[in-house]
Amino acid sequence: MQNSHPGRDRVLAGMLGKAYLEIIPTGTILERVVHLPQHSYVAITCSPVHGIEPTLALTAQLRALPEERRLKLIPHIAARMVRDRGHLREILARLDELRVESVFVPGGDAPVPAGDYHCSLDLLRDMAEIGHAIEDIGVAAHPEGHPHADAAESLRLLRAKQPLATYLVTQMCFDPAALIDWLRRIREAGVTLPAWIGLPGVADVAKLIALSLRIGVGQSVRVLRKQKGLAGKLISAQPYQPDDLLQGIHAHLDDPELNIPGFHLFSFNSVEATERWRQATLRRLEKAGEVAHV
Repeated sequence: MQNSHPGRDRVLAGMLGKAYLEIIPTGTILERVVHLPQHSYVAITCSPVHGIEPTLALTAQLRALPEERRLKLIPHIAARMVRDRGHLREILARLDELRVESVFVPGGDAPVPAGDYHCSLDLLRDMAEIGHAIEDIGVAAHPEGHPHADAAESLRLLRAKQPLATYLVTQMCFDPAALIDWLRRIREAGVTLPAWIGLPGVADVAKLIALSLRIGVGQSVRVLRKQKGLAGKLISAQPYQPDDLLQGIHAHLDDPELNIPGFHLFSFNSVEATERWRQATLRRLEKAGEVAHV
């Protein structure tokens, strides 16, 4: 990375070393994920088309891997894909049986709720009342607001979820200055949950821009479009890599007030390419650290 700083590089390497890799439970994803390094963190989303069952099924398949290939799993429980309290009780029982220690609870992208839960806050409250053995619960945070909630409402909801969660994951944001400013504002507002920064993995540029506009991060897409060489990547079909975004937040990663423990990589199921980028970045950081000590 440019402007290398040995101390911050070590912090960055530690964060990338334990980054969550988010996958979608479709197609041949099982065969591609099992080749990840042992104890890799893998978050399993819920598809608005197929519901929560493929998420639970893939969690069970990956949990059954032999110890030498075992992964650390974080299945999603998307509120709008849970029918009712009985369905939630069943889901929690299955996850407890699989000894799942961490889950992520978003609202979910389903345009029409499957049942009683319209947002993650109501589901989180019912989870607490039902009881479970899950140790860590993550919630979504939106630095640029949500398509159905402005910045003030998003902050109100985040503060309401805080007693029911142990960490948050930010939605993609391509503007590092806006991301850091948002983090400082929520800290000043009393949100203290550790913030895992959501980073897009290696992805097709055109698809990434289209997805970003759909999920409500249009403001920072303007920053993405201004990145040097992006037009050439669009023309030549070269994939996006999050190096510029990392460079922009690099100086803030060791700020204790921001409380950033690591990254959540949105792979868009480009598992191999995203993992190659992660490992290559770790090697560069390691080499830079060796040079700094010469």
